[in-house]
Amino acid sequence: MGQPDMSADDFFVRAALRDDAAAIARIFVESWRESYAGMLPANYLVRLSEVRQRLLWTREITRGGPHDGVLVAEHDYFGVFGFASFGPARDRAVGYDGEVYTIYVDPNHLGSGIGHALIQGAFSRLWAEGFKSAVVWALKGNPSRYFYENEGGRLVAERPGTIAGKPVQEIAFGFADIASASGARVG
Repeated sequence: MGQPDMSADDFFVRAALRDDAAAIARIFVESWRESYAGMLPANYLVRLSEVRQRLLWTREITRGGPHDGVLVAEHDYFGVFGFASFGPARDRAVGYDGEVYTIYVDPNHLGSGIGHALIQGAFSRLWAEGFKSAVVWALKGNPSRYFYENEGGRLVAERPGTIAGKPVQEIAFGFADIASASGARVG
């Protein structure tokens, strides 16, 4: 008997727990290595550490700060295979009050509706915390830009950055009304 097929009805999104940090770290490292190959220095991607990421995500999950959150997508058979983090916008000059900081899906499960469910969950949680809008930053060459556009994000800003000593260009996708973007009930 092989692995089950996965559909959008086969997984659920929930708040991350401390025990999820190892799976989040694995997904983070695998996603960066796959998404940014050729964009970032190979030696930097090779040196990404699941152990270091697990420690960072354990701290992020357990710190319990106001308005910050981490969600995971989980399947009964596959376990945790996607995550998102969110909170107040770090760059208010762009004009959005909330931000989805990260959203990553195990590269083996892309195209299964997981990213959609995670961004919807993040928007819903942000809205419940009183945020009205959100921004997502991505590297300019990252193919995920099309995902954000398909979710209704508009390209609203660009800024220079540096990763591993390499100059990069970041782009921001704005979601002006996260209540309607998430399907959250207003009122």
